[in-house]
Amino acid sequence: MRQTTGSRSRRRALVAALATAALAATAATGVVLPAGAATPPVPSGWSQVFLDDFDGAAGSGVNPANWQYTTGTSYPGGPGGFGTGEVETMTADPANVSLDGAGNLRITPRRDAAGNWTSGRIETRRADFRPPAGGMLRTEARVQMPNVTGPAAKGYWPAFWMLGGPYRGNWWNWPGVGELDILENVQGINNVWATMHCGTSPGGPCNEKSGIGGQRVCPGAGCQGGFHTYAVEWDRAAPVEEMRFSVDGITFHTVRADQVDAATWTNATDHGYFLILNVAMGGEFPAAFGGGPDAGTEPGHPMTVDYVSVLQSAGGTTTPPGTPPSTPPTTPPTTPPTGSRDAYAAIQAESHDDQSGTVKETTTDTGGGQALTTLANGDWACYRGVDFGANPARQFRGRVASGAAGGVSGLVEVRLDSRTSAPVGSFAVAGTGGWQSWRTVPANLGGVTGTHDVYLTFTSGQPADFVSLNWFDFGH
Repeated sequence: MRQTTGSRSRRRALVAALATAALAATAATGVVLPAGAATPPVPSGWSQVFLDDFDGAAGSGVNPANWQYTTGTSYPGGPGGFGTGEVETMTADPANVSLDGAGNLRITPRRDAAGNWTSGRIETRRADFRPPAGGMLRTEARVQMPNVTGPAAKGYWPAFWMLGGPYRGNWWNWPGVGELDILENVQGINNVWATMHCGTSPGGPCNEKSGIGGQRVCPGAGCQGGFHTYAVEWDRAAPVEEMRFSVDGITFHTVRADQVDAATWTNATDHGYFLILNVAMGGEFPAAFGGGPDAGTEPGHPMTVDYVSVLQSAGGTTTPPGTPPSTPPTTPPTTPPTGSRDAYAAIQAESHDDQSGTVKETTTDTGGGQALTTLANGDWACYRGVDFGANPARQFRGRVASGAAGGVSGLVEVRLDSRTSAPVGSFAVAGTGGWQSWRTVPANLGGVTGTHDVYLTFTSGQPADFVSLNWFDFGH
């Protein structure tokens, strides 16, 4: 819920433009799923540890055995605006938070005659949701985001997320206690963001306040035009503990324990979590996409929640089936199978398996296609299974462009198997004359053999964007 990189207006504007274009493409062909659909059955090997399908009379409140209302503009003694700069006042008024009588919860932002915004935020009473040792936890909700787009959606910030239990009663230990954003959306864009927050802020091992994030367009019906199932699987049965974020059964973002140091991961995961549903208005994340709310923002569009479910698997051998997409993904996967990337052929930058802070942009470089653009300090991308063979690779090349201002520069670094391992090669980049002014920059590499996960990290002493990357390769 705290994801923001407020200084990167160019990047956020670009994401907004891309996602808005995708809205038109997917909404035209998507199938709107019905409200009040049955809660999925519990798969074999799993047990239900929490479920609320929001059955009840229209206008009634949430089940007080499951949920508590968070009201006002902050936690008692905590940072104002819930630490995000949001402008609404949260209430328990049924006008803001209530059941619709058809098996759904509605959280509805309202604006009064004086221009003041109210909305709703509910949290589970339980704060002990975590997988057992060697097991898994799956937290999911079936949600339709507020059905509003364009200027009328300016400032909307719906979310379904989890916070580390130790946050309750402290209010100042974020992000060290961990946060898992399963669903975030802003400005009515047809896009879902998922993020893990951890470590220290600003910066730190988890690139705060941005966090370790991923995103994708909603499959089938647009995020605003239909219900989708958003989930995170916290897997302690995998060889490396990880968080897998999905929409409609499609995993689009994974965060692994080996992406950060052991102490950071332990501090963020060695305790239970509580769940949160809310719709904020304004704040840091919307500000990165043009701000709001303003006079053109339409109140009264609810986030509608069909159910919230938490499943637990003791053995961790069975993954519950996600809801299949209503239509197949419109874009084929660009990631080759593990071990099939050739280190000595051009690896397209946009074909990453995992990333944080990157944005794709159509390039005018030879061959066209896409590039990763407006990369800045702390951003990274991972390319799994790069095969260097037995003859050591000693060269690294990157196809880069930069429209950075004078005095702004940074490093493109190669790291193997972990984002925090020491670089085995790097080169410096300053302005090349424009974000589409491409050149190939070589660097020495420390004699790499075998198959590795390659992490490209982008490091700079300034906060400004400093490079775009089209492709890279290696040589002997």
